[in-house]
Amino acid sequence: MPRRPVVDLNSPTPTAAPTRSARATGRVTLADVALHCGVSTITASRVLNGTRPVAPEMAERVRASAQRLGYVADPAAQALASRTSSHVAVLVPLLTNALFVELLEGVMQVLRPAGCQTLIGITHYDAAEEAQLLREQLLHRPAGILLTGLDRPEATRALIAQSAVPCVHLMELPPTQAKPQPYAVGLSQQAAAVAMTEHLLGRGRRRIAFAAAQLDPRTLQRLAGWRQAMQAAGRQDARLEWLNPAPSSQALGAAMFEQILAQRPAVDAIFFCNDDLAQGALLAALRRGVAVPERLAVVGFNDLPGSDQTWPALTTVRTPRAAIGSTAARMVLELMRHQAPAAPVVDLGFELIVRGSS
Repeated sequence: MPRRPVVDLNSPTPTAAPTRSARATGRVTLADVALHCGVSTITASRVLNGTRPVAPEMAERVRASAQRLGYVADPAAQALASRTSSHVAVLVPLLTNALFVELLEGVMQVLRPAGCQTLIGITHYDAAEEAQLLREQLLHRPAGILLTGLDRPEATRALIAQSAVPCVHLMELPPTQAKPQPYAVGLSQQAAAVAMTEHLLGRGRRRIAFAAAQLDPRTLQRLAGWRQAMQAAGRQDARLEWLNPAPSSQALGAAMFEQILAQRPAVDAIFFCNDDLAQGALLAALRRGVAVPERLAVVGFNDLPGSDQTWPALTTVRTPRAAIGSTAARMVLELMRHQAPAAPVVDLGFELIVRGSS
């Protein structure tokens, strides 16, 4: 019977010369670990990847060798070998908006402890750019996909379906009649806008303008909510809609505030589709000496950082971005593990934050 090689785990150097791959790349390989502790490469792989149980004594030897040699697993090689990976592709529109930064933080707080890495892509609200990013990230065989929103071309939806990679959508809810229901975690953007508009109507405001930028699907859902509430109150007027496709910013909010007052002086409230627009409007009101909320109310959406520090403090809709990210991450982990989530759609709701500006 052949004798097992003698292995000294206290030795500062491996008991055998590095393999050709290690010498060529400078990277310690799985074969190096196996050779160091006198086991097969398959056994070392089973220990370090946790794919199958291995005798405790042998597993301890493998882990000790891996630590001594400084072995780090190669995710790309693992994905190639197993036709899957521990990566999750996450696509968001922007990183200049704190909303999506908080969303990503919620995602990563769940995925990292689970041993998953994120492949983050920025779509810039561009459907073609999103489709290209998806094609590129699918080359890495991600184990799961997290996408912002539900509105995308049929070709992109087909690409996701054909990949058979579990996919969860963020920030929006699908129509209840959609069959089958896509996996989604978010809130009703339209219902939140209805609630804000009804708040203003309840405060006696009658000429409520709606000012929006970017005009992405979630913004248009908020517009639909404003229209719904205004129509129900008999107050809808298309001349009170201010829609600008430019990126949302404080500067644009200030400019829209000036335009609305100049062209519709009877307006007694402005509902901005995002807080940065409303923050800019409040700064413009201070410069011009326009009393808020006495002369008119100013409200926003999303409760972004700084909205509680404006003067007056901004009334807004608080959306649970971090909770949406963490809940969606847990859902995609369940799907990756072939476990059925309790429900395909999770509505985390919203909160109306009433402050001094209304």
